[in-house]
Parts: sequence; structure tokens; C-alpha cells
Amino acid sequence: MAMSVADVETATAAEPRSKGRGGGRAARVARRKAARPAAGSAAFRRKIPTYELLDEAALVQLEDHADWILKEIGIEFRGDEEALQLFADAGATVKGERVRFDAGHARALCSTAPSQFRMHGRDPASSITLGSDHVVFMGAYGPPFVTDLEGGRRYATIEDFRNFVKLSYASPWLNHSGGTLCEPVDLPVNKRHLDMVDAHLRYSTMPFMGSVTAPERAEDSIAMARLVFGDAYLEDHCVIQGNINVNSPLVYDHIMTGALKAYARANQSAVISPFILGGAMGPVTQPALLAQSHAEAMAGIALSQLVRKGSPMVYGNFLTTMNLKSGAPTFGTPEANLSTFAVAQLCRRLGLPLRCGGHLTASKVSDAQAMQESATSMMSGILAGSNFVFHAAGWLEGGLTMGYEKFVMDLDHCGMMLRMMGGLEINADTLAADAYREAGPGEAFFGTAHTMAHFETANYHSELCDTQSFEQWSEAGSLDMEQRANVRWKEMLGEYEAPLLDPAINDALEEFIIRRKSEMPDQWH
Repeated sequence: MAMSVADVETATAAEPRSKGRGGGRAARVARRKAARPAAGSAAFRRKIPTYELLDEAALVQLEDHADWILKEIGIEFRGDEEALQLFADAGATVKGERVRFDAGHARALCSTAPSQFRMHGRDPASSITLGSDHVVFMGAYGPPFVTDLEGGRRYATIEDFRNFVKLSYASPWLNHSGGTLCEPVDLPVNKRHLDMVDAHLRYSTMPFMGSVTAPERAEDSIAMARLVFGDAYLEDHCVIQGNINVNSPLVYDHIMTGALKAYARANQSAVISPFILGGAMGPVTQPALLAQSHAEAMAGIALSQLVRKGSPMVYGNFLTTMNLKSGAPTFGTPEANLSTFAVAQLCRRLGLPLRCGGHLTASKVSDAQAMQESATSMMSGILAGSNFVFHAAGWLEGGLTMGYEKFVMDLDHCGMMLRMMGGLEINADTLAADAYREAGPGEAFFGTAHTMAHFETANYHSELCDTQSFEQWSEAGSLDMEQRANVRWKEMLGEYEAPLLDPAINDALEEFIIRRKSEMPDQWH
């Protein structure tokens, strides 16, 4: 008989997970693990304040304008009669496919979504919380291409997808397995979700995202989660999410609402994410985009609550600028970063978990542009107070490409950000009075008892930054960071060990995938 997650939770105390790293290089791996936090630990909680950009008057003005958009312009829900009926029954004004809300109505409908919720991994120690001061990082979402130093840019395959699931699981700095880490274009469009969900369930124990590209694919994803966790477990435990993108400006199509309804009905989470490029999917000015994004997000969350009151939702956004001469998206820009601060404040006033972007860049390679844009974008999301950071690792080329080297370079920066969010602890030990007594004036502190007790943990140790002398660096091959990252991701895959999976669950997943694939012909578009 398969052992469900409920059985595991009964039998196992939720100790910090080791993620199964081991095998060769065991001593080095053990040292790395000992120096790093486990997912769900205090290091994944914010201990620094958020940055409050706007005052009360400005926030009220944005909220009022969002209400104006919802009432005067409205949101279209295309091809979904059930959604239109739900809104009509709730008191919204529905004309054709256009839904309009009186001032405050959409906000009121959102109020039943929880302010924070638990997401459960198939190893209880992998479980996370979304909301409050909790912080969750996951890799990039959706790139159809991958790149590395040897292979260059190429279409992603299911092997690449599985590699990034394994790399995510092997990292101490990601505590969510992600969703479409890359698009495995070697598999039929209508079947690839089965292999993707299987990879998340098989090669990781962390919470993950299922498919949203068709309502039936969302249902398949939830069904596979049920095989692992048990039908009854999903009734009051969130284990899987869907990422619902609004077709900005001001449109939800039946594909997205169908997937949203599937996750909400199952009491699973969805992240409602307006996707707005200023000047294309909305006006060019950021305040207008902020109000539009707020209106679009509230409309989607309101629908989820009409489907199932109390279903867990995340207030998302993807709000950035574009080059108005070429039409190309731009990332890490001052305007986009300011909007991140503002949208976070709007979200907190709704009392919902917040999703922001992470290491975003338009660069095609892991160069100075990539890291400048990525670091700026990531820092803005961190200071804004994001609970759920999408695209924390691997993003290149405006999201078209997942980079192997970029992935581990971003991971290193994630570790720095998590260390920073831990804040400063001021106490007798950190003030180190005994070290001053032992060393005295004019003496070095290297050999003091305090230094010896703390030297391994006092500072964040980057795996990729080189601090050797020029001569040492030259003798080691003069490798730049991208070259060092190339070595590191290969080491991580070599050291990866898959978590245990109950044989009966393994068989049930395999049987489900075979059956579902046999029930439909391949579709390649």
C-alpha cells in the first residue's frame, strides 16, 4: 500500500531537510550542508523592514483609480459563462462578457482569501508558508530555450527540465520546486505537463506548480498530486499551485479562468499575475499601470473566492517597462523598481501574500548587463516585501532562455539576499567583549576564541566569487564567474541524489501518465 504524505507526517517529525545530497565528494558536500540553512528555517523569514514608498494619500488615490477602472471600464471574462454567472450572482454588473464592479466590491470579494497559508511538500520538512514575514524563492518560469557554455542556446528538452528540478532541489536557497522551469519542446504540447508534474513529484519533495495551459491539464496536475498526497489530504492542505496570467489589458480568457477555477475548487493555490508592459498592455505612466494591475489582480482573486471561499491565493504582478522605440521589454529599470515598491504596499493593504519578480534581465548571456539588471530587480522585490519571488534563478533574454550558469550565479545571490534579510542580531555574543579583552589594543583578532568560534558562520561564503590574489587566480586557470558557475552546476548534478518515492506511488504515477497519454493524440501546437 502506498504511504501518503499524511502517513509520513504522522510518522516523521519535521526536521530540517538535507535534500539527499551525498555520494562522491561526501566530505565537501557535508561541509556545505552544515554551513547552510534548510528550507523552512528562520533564514527564510524577513527580519528587516519593508520599504514604504508611498504615503496614505497616494495609496488611496491608486485604490480609487483601480475602483474607477473596475466600474467605468470593467474586466472582460471571455468564453467563460460560469464565471460571468458567478459575478452576476454576487452583484457585479455583467453585460456581455464585460464585468463591472461598484467601488469596494472587488476588494470585499477578495477578503475571504487567507492572509497566509501553508504549502506542504511530500517531505513535511520541505513545507513552506506564504505570507506574513515568510519568503519563498523559486526558479524562472516558462523559458522555451536553455543555454550553457558548451551547448549554447537551444530548445529545451524534458532532460533539461529534469535537470533544473534537480538543481532546484539541490540548492539550499530555493524552497519551491517551481513550475515550468523550462518548456520541454521535445514533447507534445498536450502531454508534456504530465512529464513535468511527474518530475516535480519524483525528483524533489518541495511544493510545486502544475499546468495552466488548459483546464484539463490543470485537472491532470491536481489528480497527480492526489495520487501522491491522497484525496482527503488536498481538501485542507495546499500542495500545488497554478500561475494565472491576466491577458492584460483587462481581459481573462477561458483558459486562464478554467485553470483558476480548477485549482480553487480543489482548495489549491493560484498566483494571479497581471502581465503589463507600459505603453503596450497599458498606459506608459507607472501610476496608471499600478491601478490597472491592482484592478486586474483583484478581479481574478474575487473569482477564486466565488468558486471556493477561502481558497489560498497569491497577489501577483509582472509590471515592467519597455523600450518605446523598439518595443522590447526592459528590466531592472528605475520605473519598474519604483512600481514594485508601490504594488507591494497595495497588496499589503489587501492582506494577501505578495509575488514579485526576481533576477530579471533582457541580456542574452550572463554578462554585466544581466547581473546589473538582475541584482537591481531582485533587490527591489526583497526590499518591497515580496513573500514569493518568481524567477529567482536562471532567467535570461526577457524570460525566453533558462541559463545553466545564470541559474547558479543567481543562486549565490539568493543566498546573499537571504542572509541580508536575516538582519543584525545585537547581543553580548555579537558585541564580542571577550575578544577585545583577549586581543587588546594593536593586536589582530584572528586567533581569539570568539573568532575561532564564529569564523565559519559570521559572514556569507560565496561559492562563486573569487577572492584570491591575481597570481593564485591565474594559476587556477583565470576563470571568470560564468566559467566557475559552469563547473558548479555540473558538480551539483553529479552530487544530486533523488529523494525516496514510495514504490506504490511510483507505479500509480506511471500508470496515470500512460493512461492519459493513450487517451489523446499528440498535438504539437
